Amino acid sequence: MGAGHAHKLYRHGHSPVHALPPHCKLVAAFAFTVVVVATPREAFWAFGGYALLLGAVAFAARIPAPFLLRRLLIEVPFVAFAVLMPFVVPGDTVEFAGVSLSVPGLWGAWNVLAKGTLGVAASVLLASTTELRELLLGLQRLKLPPLLVQIASFMIRYGDVITDEMRRMSVARRSRGFEARGVRHWGVLAKSAGALFIRSYERGERVHLAMVSRGYTGTVPVIDEATASRAQWAYAATLPVLALAVCLLGWTL
Repeated sequence: MGAGHAHKLYRHGHSPVHALPPHCKLVAAFAFTVVVVATPREAFWAFGGYALLLGAVAFAARIPAPFLLRRLLIEVPFVAFAVLMPFVVPGDTVEFAGVSLSVPGLWGAWNVLAKGTLGVAASVLLASTTELRELLLGLQRLKLPPLLVQIASFMIRYGDVITDEMRRMSVARRSRGFEARGVRHWGVLAKSAGALFIRSYERGERVHLAMVSRGYTGTVPVIDEATASRAQWAYAATLPVLALAVCLLGWTL
């Protein structure tokens, strides 16, 4: 997987959560999300319990609340979608402050907001405690199709390269007096996008030839073969197991 690429979501630390093998954290985050989705939307208290569990994980990982909350802003589009549901979903209505709101829409909005926020929070905690290189190694250990892992690896590795190329093209346009102020400038931007695609494609061809010349055969060897101990699996399973207990209570109470 080569050199590591730090990302903005990652927060360096030496907590027990940081020390867990990445495939353990991936399985725990996925299982927790599945349990949250399977919880009946009427069990309001259960979602509060899930939030407390994630808060405990954040405390154990020493992730400050402001850091976590800022990165939860990524779900704003889902919030906007949920806000519209009480106005567009058909069904029985209820009056609130003189506004007619759909009851099924309110339930749907609550369902999206509660489960979506918890799922995003779990993903943010995973990204905050696991480097990108470790995530890719974890996916390999979980036997994800190698081609998908390689695509993700190359996307991460060369995303910054493409971004730098876009920045240089933008500087070149500005140095020639170009400023995008309206629709009439869209043609120039479209040509820039086409040029960027061609440059990226050609760079990819050169990179592939360089890799083949160094012995690349279509697979990337796993550099780190370390496995997780039973204690580490048990520690990682604490979150989804407790969440499952909450979910079962939500269905029975």
